[in-house]
Amino acid sequence: MTVFRRSVSKHPKPIFHFLCFLLLTCWQLPLADAAPSELMLPEVYTEQADINGWLMSEKLDGVRGYWDGRQLWSKSGRIFTPPEEFVRGLPPFPLEGELWGGRGSFERTLSTVLKQTPHKGWLNLQFAIFDVPDADGGFIPRIAKAMEWFAAHPSDYAFVIPQRPVRDREELQHELERVEKLGGEGLIVRRPDAPYVGGRTSDILKFKSWQDAEAVVLEQLSGLGRNHGRMGSLLVELPDGTQFKIGTGFSDEERRDPPPLGAVITFKYHGTYVSGIPRFPSFLRIRPVPDL
Repeated sequence: MTVFRRSVSKHPKPIFHFLCFLLLTCWQLPLADAAPSELMLPEVYTEQADINGWLMSEKLDGVRGYWDGRQLWSKSGRIFTPPEEFVRGLPPFPLEGELWGGRGSFERTLSTVLKQTPHKGWLNLQFAIFDVPDADGGFIPRIAKAMEWFAAHPSDYAFVIPQRPVRDREELQHELERVEKLGGEGLIVRRPDAPYVGGRTSDILKFKSWQDAEAVVLEQLSGLGRNHGRMGSLLVELPDGTQFKIGTGFSDEERRDPPPLGAVITFKYHGTYVSGIPRFPSFLRIRPVPDL
């Protein structure tokens, strides 16, 4: 047993440790008296979905933001504190989008938006807009309202995510491969005439070559070979109690300072075995605290 084989005891459960961690750290962003209404959230694409004539765009790996016409919110109802320069060009009506610093920049983006006071780091981000929730009609007239605004009021820190029609699954797959080669995460496809409705909806679908899920860290297991003397893999547990190891996806820095016991991590995988264990799991990140 080495210094890197650390485990959570069975009593209390790992989730208890995480909840304590959450309570101690949730001060990082201020809560407000009112939060945005329930946001529209995508489901996962399946081959049964008929997406002929829908619109597709790149799924940007950022932090979701909601502009209410005056303030910028997280999806969980916490107020962000960007500098005035960042929001100066935004309209007096609500927008939804991703706070995004470019492909592969999620951790830097997260660090930027979690700070409680305005700072220049925000000026390395952009607000990538994908909907106008309070506008009338289907998606096309809603997003047109945002496009018209920014055509008349250009901003260095905001843009409307380009949308293009998709004919069939084959074209969707080709676009996914193109985006992944550029370092992107995946695609979003939308029914163009869909009204805005809160909650999960099949009118918006995520299309990726892999799935993602969350698990609680139970143990940090020591590595062999090039990982001797540092973390080699994590033993984690799914909400249904399924346990398995994750040994890939970590940077050298993350192996030297691995996710703490009881933390909730996000990982990607490619389907599951009959046992319920994810196939080819790979670490993505620790879930943000507070949850954005």
